[in-house]
Amino acid sequence: MISHPKIIVDNRERNKELLDALGGLCSIHIETMDIGDYCISDRVCIERKTIRDFESSMITGRLFKQIKVLSENYKLPILIIEGDKADFILNGNSIEGAIIFLYLTYKIQIIISKNPKETAHILYRITKQEETLSDHDLSLKMGKSAKTDGQFMEYIIGNIPGVGNKIAKSLLTKFGSISSIVDADINDLTQVDKIGKKKSVEIYDILHKTYIDNQS
Repeated sequence: MISHPKIIVDNRERNKELLDALGGLCSIHIETMDIGDYCISDRVCIERKTIRDFESSMITGRLFKQIKVLSENYKLPILIIEGDKADFILNGNSIEGAIIFLYLTYKIQIIISKNPKETAHILYRITKQEETLSDHDLSLKMGKSAKTDGQFMEYIIGNIPGVGNKIAKSLLTKFGSISSIVDADINDLTQVDKIGKKKSVEIYDILHKTYIDNQS
């Protein structure tokens, strides 16, 4: 039996051609996503925009806010721009300037797709490679509201870059509380399954950084 890679799709996605094509390639899980349109893992999330939506959101400023949030929550954010390049209405310099700004400011990878079917194949290839090359958990950032204290604790720890829900559960099981995780040193963190030295340093650093309000 063929095993299809798993992908989370935002429940507001309504493009039937894309969903039909993607459904033949991936195991689709429909959920309400607070960030992005397609979640591949706890480090890869994708925002998809048609050319019309890209230009519209660029004019209103919504594009830059969305990408900022995407890059703050996922280590490998991706923007897919879908459509024929001839359909761009705005000046080419403005489009190129926006794309360059997004990359230099938010380190977002931008992929151009001709149509929904091609987008589905791009999503499949990204999902397949991420599932093959990494052990990262398929979980959303800033997900649905917690119903229990335990779930709320999982969301807090799971939203640390590179952690995700499974590792958050492992950390909480190992240390018992958020405060104990904060008190743990780097060597203690590496004792948890799927946390190597690099990831333990990243977790330790984010838990001990001094807060700076970048919006002020």
